[in-house]
This record gives sequence, C-alpha cells and structure tokens, in this order.
Amino acid sequence: MTALPAARCVVAVSAALAVVSLTACGAGKPYANNPRPPAPIVVTANISPTGVSVSPSKFGAGPIELIVANLTGSSQQLTLQGTDTTLHQQTGPINPQDTASLKADVPTGSYAVRVEDRNIKAAHLNVGPSRASAQNQLLQP
Repeated sequence: MTALPAARCVVAVSAALAVVSLTACGAGKPYANNPRPPAPIVVTANISPTGVSVSPSKFGAGPIELIVANLTGSSQQLTLQGTDTTLHQQTGPINPQDTASLKADVPTGSYAVRVEDRNIKAAHLNVGPSRASAQNQLLQP
C-alpha cells in the first residue's frame, strides 16, 4: 500500500513541474517586430589608368556591395572612405584585369572611392537619406 502514495507524489510533482514550465514560456519582454533594413544594392566601379568611376554615384543610405574591376596594368587596392571618417573600408590587392567586392552599410554623407596611386583620380559618392525597408520584399538574403 505504500506504493500508491508514492505514485501520487510522483504524479503531483510532475504536474507541478509542468505548470511551472508552461508559465515560464511567456516570460520576458514582447517581441519587437522592427522593420528590415533596406535591400542591398550593387554599385559597380572600375579603376582605369586615369581615374576611378562609380555607378550609380548617388543613392540612399543602406547596405551596398561595391564590385570593382581593375582595368590598369598594375595591382590596385580600392578604399571607400567617408569625408567625416565614419566609414573606412578597403579591398585586398586587385590584380590587373581582375575584380573584387566590398560590402558596407553606408550612412548618409559623402564618400571618396580611391586607390593609393595619386595619378588615378578618385570618384565621389553622395549618399542620401535611408532607402525604404525591405520588409515586404520576398526572397531576401
């Protein structure tokens, strides 16, 4: 007869643990459904013997992927730098006739896209207010 009260204790303890674990599931702060950032855009650039060119040169703030082609006869390293030094990113060395990419989340401002060779003229980017959220766009990365 002692087995019956022990079984009741096990059932009672199990029920109490189940109730406690279920009430803990909802604890914490509510989920903040913040909108997604803008969708990334592709910005292309090329390095020629006379200068760097970028297209488009004006767009809204947000994530970008800068794809660069080196059309010179020597290895180049591209730098994306904000005029107020909020952003400073570089590619690795880009071999002649090769490409490289650089990803950045650019805030509003002006930027120089340059190489270390002073004979090659820098390009300039003007980044305006933030682009629209990608909240309702399907198949986002």
